[in-house]
Amino acid sequence: MLIRFFYTIGIYIYGFIINVVAIFGHKKAKLWTKGRKVQKDIYAKLSPSDRWIWIHVSSLGEFEQARPVIDQLHIKYSNHKILLTFFSPSGYEIRKDYPNVDMVLYLPLDVPKNIKRFISAFLPELAIFVKYDFWFNYLYYLKKNHIPTILISANFRPNQYFFKWYGMYMRRYLKYFDHIFVQNNISKFLLEKYLILNVTVCGDTRFDRVYEIANNPVCFPQIENFINNRFVYIAGSSWEEDEKYITQALKKFPDWCYIIAPHEVHIERINNLKKNLPSNAITYSELTAPNFDISKTLNSNVLIIDTIGILSNLYRYADIVHIGNGFGKGIHNILEAAVYGKPIIFGPNYKKFQEAIDLVNLHGAFSFNNINQYLDILSNLYNDKSFYNTASEVCKNYIKSNVGATNIILKYIDDKLKETW
Repeated sequence: MLIRFFYTIGIYIYGFIINVVAIFGHKKAKLWTKGRKVQKDIYAKLSPSDRWIWIHVSSLGEFEQARPVIDQLHIKYSNHKILLTFFSPSGYEIRKDYPNVDMVLYLPLDVPKNIKRFISAFLPELAIFVKYDFWFNYLYYLKKNHIPTILISANFRPNQYFFKWYGMYMRRYLKYFDHIFVQNNISKFLLEKYLILNVTVCGDTRFDRVYEIANNPVCFPQIENFINNRFVYIAGSSWEEDEKYITQALKKFPDWCYIIAPHEVHIERINNLKKNLPSNAITYSELTAPNFDISKTLNSNVLIIDTIGILSNLYRYADIVHIGNGFGKGIHNILEAAVYGKPIIFGPNYKKFQEAIDLVNLHGAFSFNNINQYLDILSNLYNDKSFYNTASEVCKNYIKSNVGATNIILKYIDDKLKETW
């Protein structure tokens, strides 16, 4: 088809640009290109007797949505092998050693020669794509090879290109999925409007993941000592714009304990953050060092988390959670905080996230546009116990009412894989 031809040309151009950028030293581009080159020899080492289930995610956020499904597949299908692919280096580098899968790879570029090698090497019995990172040539060849393919935790909006006049050719590829599991009724309505009927509303698998985390708490003794019974404000995945607000909170509420987990944790970013704060700050690395002088905590009310991978477990210590990037492209994961019944605040750019919209409408989360709104929200949550408790219960109940997507998806997978036996 002509449109797929031009799409493929576009993918070749995209790959060429990434390679050029990598030559000039762009870190992520270098990882992207090198990772795909070194894995080309893996195909020849695969055993033809292996039975593969393939899960593809874009990056770390989509991995967290797939993770509950992956973990259950690992338990239930021990006779199968699980292949996990990433598009982005930021996801691959962090999860390349994930223990509940048998192989982690970069997704080969979405062009026919790559796909034919990939599919013939693994011959997956099932392919699972997550949210909205799907590639049209892959979908075409999966369909052509009669490989069952599903999309999970999908979220469609009217302003996406699929539903524009110029998206009609791409929209047809959504019909190549054997089934689409969407997060909400709006997504289902949009798809059914265009006669894409193999759709089930089951919610977001991230609810299952955060519920699991909350029910398996991890303790941080040094952080507990640092908190020392103070009121705790945690900023998760903060950006510079968020931190301008946090400095004002530090001035108005100097007796609180502040835990800041910046979006980036390289040394320059951490040093700049420490320099810009009006209070003495220590880092998590310092706090957990064997020779740390505990007396330093007496003069500090700010702890900077300069490592990754622990934030979701830290939220249980919070009294108020500030989710970052609400003044950027969009907020980070709020469910990790909501599961503990923590009132949540963030900037104005949250409309792409249904859970944020829901919790704002239910008064479990609060958005602010300026410093006066910000400080008013903090004051109300701190001084009005009834207001605080209501917000807390809203968040906790919201999570409980939305768990269960993983079981719905697994039931479908069970039935689908039985058809291939």
